[in-house]
Amino acid sequence: MSGWRCFEVDVADKVAHVRLSRPDELNSMVREFWNELPEIVRQLDAGGDVRAMVLSSTGRHFCAGMDLGVFGSPDAPGGADGETGRIRAQLRQTALMLQESFTCFERARFPVLAAVQGGCIGGGVDMVCAADMRYATEDAFFVVQEINIGMTADVGTLQRLPRLIPDGVARELAYTGRRLPAARAVEVGLVNEVYPTHEEMVDAVLATAREVASKSPLAVWGSKEMLLHARDHSVADGLNHIATWQTGMFQPGDMLEAFTARAEQRDPEFPDLLPRPDRF
Repeated sequence: MSGWRCFEVDVADKVAHVRLSRPDELNSMVREFWNELPEIVRQLDAGGDVRAMVLSSTGRHFCAGMDLGVFGSPDAPGGADGETGRIRAQLRQTALMLQESFTCFERARFPVLAAVQGGCIGGGVDMVCAADMRYATEDAFFVVQEINIGMTADVGTLQRLPRLIPDGVARELAYTGRRLPAARAVEVGLVNEVYPTHEEMVDAVLATAREVASKSPLAVWGSKEMLLHARDHSVADGLNHIATWQTGMFQPGDMLEAFTARAEQRDPEFPDLLPRPDRF
């Protein structure tokens, strides 16, 4: 996959590696970013052969958040002439569209692993909060930057962050705009592990992604669906949902292959998921 302005994409061993690729601009989120990212994820998900995705970055910082040029451009959302109600309604639709640029991580049938170096600021926090797992370098830090520029974060941080870390810590970050350093981030559970260097982190996260990719993709997809459902519903609802899912999705073939491979002392080989239908 090539031709993207903001990203580089490689696929190997059923793992997609998506890298933010504007290091000189601190990987800030220009207008193209918001269109390219969900399209990349949709394309990777469509074929059914990608089983995990690693999101990493380049340069000193992971992501500096929304590029200020987006706010100031003549055709910025809500800047057109017209009746106020219509402009505000269009702005709401724009916010929902921006949210979908990260919600696409949750809609994908494979897990998304984020590898963060340096600063993860503003929209960068929105983005990694939508990932399944997060990892960081020792120099990494996270900032809910929106409060520092006089606005309320609106692309997912305030909805997802309190589900990842203690509520009081999330509120402190949201109200103060303080930096959360990597050591504290792993302490409160925002990141799974901290690594000394960017290279060591990316290598380790890719290894974890390959381990995920070695499992039954149907079982991994089901696990992701159940975890997301459990996050947003009661235990009773979650138990009911998994019972229904298993009725249709559980098939003995993958389990038989797992046991057979173990007995034969080899790696199991599971079929890919079928392509995602895009039209009837």
